Amino acid sequence: MTIVYVLAVLAVLVPLLVVPVLASRWMSAIAAGRTAERFRIALAGLTAAFGRVGAAVVVLLAGCAAVVAVCWPVGEAISRLEPHVDHRVFDYVHAHRVGFWEDVNLFISPIGDRYPLKWVTVVAAIGFAIAWRRRRWWIPLVAMPLQFVVEQYTQTILAKVVDRGHPPTDLGTYPSGGCGRVLMTFGTILVLAALTWRLPRRVLIGLVTALAVLASVEGYTRIYAEKHWLTDVFGGWFFGTLLTGVMVLAVLVADGRVRRPAAPASTTTAADDDDRMLTGT
Repeated sequence: MTIVYVLAVLAVLVPLLVVPVLASRWMSAIAAGRTAERFRIALAGLTAAFGRVGAAVVVLLAGCAAVVAVCWPVGEAISRLEPHVDHRVFDYVHAHRVGFWEDVNLFISPIGDRYPLKWVTVVAAIGFAIAWRRRRWWIPLVAMPLQFVVEQYTQTILAKVVDRGHPPTDLGTYPSGGCGRVLMTFGTILVLAALTWRLPRRVLIGLVTALAVLASVEGYTRIYAEKHWLTDVFGGWFFGTLLTGVMVLAVLVADGRVRRPAAPASTTTAADDDDRMLTGT
């Protein structure tokens, strides 16, 4: 029984301690890297060819296809762990469930359900549209409902193609939709908030950390409430992180925030060199 409580504490402490370190050390390095620079150049070219909205649609569709292409083989691979890992974890949790702790988990777990997140989506869409009334107000009004639909159907596609089954006590399958929805919904809200207000770097890192803690706790409750296999939850975190990244990028492209990197300043130009050759200076 003690292990169950220790894991609950770790579900909070691990993202609380790890995410700020990763965000502060790696995000800047990745953003300044050559790969990110080439990616920005490609997105700038895409925007020039199709416009901001067209480029955002391409990013979203291509990104969803890429998420399915990556998560499909991952799902097939972790399905093989079911007899050796998932069943043992399920049996252990089932044997050590306690009434009051079960009630706590059953109370928290619905945070990732579709019904409450529908209302979060509607309220956020209207609220940000009002906050953006003097700029591209339609972006949050489209992005919030769209992220909900994109997550639902992408997760459904993966559940169909992997088709790994579910615990005997519930219909939850790979990847965990609850974990994916939490990351997708609140991740989109986070990027819209960052675009609405000038949030300090520390505040942004704190919000990202809070989102990671929420997703981690959601995953724990899904396991304890016997709604998902353990590997479904890990798959949901992976799936939700990738899909949220795609959605965030699509919003940034639609808002014109992804620009071609500035060309390095040069003291001379080709024309200057030609003039010097002609004049002999």
